[in-house]
Amino acid sequence: MTNDPLERIAAALERMSPAPLASPDFDAADAFVWHVEPERLEPVPDVSRVDLSLLVGINRSRDTLLENTLRFAQGFAANNALLWGARGMGKSSLVKAVHAEVNARGHALKIVELQREDLPSVARLLQHLRGSDARFLLFCDDLSFSHDDQHYKSLKAVLDGGIEGRPDNVVFYATSNRRHLMPRDMIENERGSAINPSEAVEEKVSLSDRFGLWLGFHPCDQDEFLAMIQGYVQAYGVEVDADTLRAEAIEWQATRGGRSGRVAWQYFTDLAGRKGVAL
Repeated sequence: MTNDPLERIAAALERMSPAPLASPDFDAADAFVWHVEPERLEPVPDVSRVDLSLLVGINRSRDTLLENTLRFAQGFAANNALLWGARGMGKSSLVKAVHAEVNARGHALKIVELQREDLPSVARLLQHLRGSDARFLLFCDDLSFSHDDQHYKSLKAVLDGGIEGRPDNVVFYATSNRRHLMPRDMIENERGSAINPSEAVEEKVSLSDRFGLWLGFHPCDQDEFLAMIQGYVQAYGVEVDADTLRAEAIEWQATRGGRSGRVAWQYFTDLAGRKGVAL
């Protein structure tokens, strides 16, 4: 180890400021995950997703998001989208399924997944995407902010883009259990304790207003729950008596305390395993 103070300082600065990311090879895959420390775009050759036709009970949201995404992939204007609502009702599954459907129709579109905790690095990510001829669906799953969370400021770089504007070849989709991306009790607490209640949470609440497209997801009823399972049974060729299927599915959702697309898939996974069917 060198004893020269200047060399030690230079080495420390190099560790703090690693070499910039080389130009990513966007031909390597249709899907990527953005990582930090070190920053890189990791290709995902096999995306975990279900077919668009298997997403039951969300027809309006499905059609709206697909139309918006197709317009974007074709080079036309499209909105950023916030998919919000009930847990396990297919928000993230829909984004991934729509991406697959758009590519299946012959429109080249890349999807890049960004974790909420990595939002501070999003400006650098956008620079890499801006420099490509490809079109990108930037996706953040389970997006929400707590009372003292400052990550939401970084998100404005995606939605507004600062003086450069959002790259024309990037559209941003996010999923959240919260319509305004922060808990309702925090909104009310800040309003109640602020000198100017109307401005207390305006910056955070208005963040969701920057999404041009809001798609709400609500809990499914029993018929939709059973239809989801029946769709999986037909798609994977599982042989089971209809009455047995109905009874088991209802018992399964009762033990879980609720119905959702996620619970339907969990029951079907159990059924497929018992029937010796690989998924």
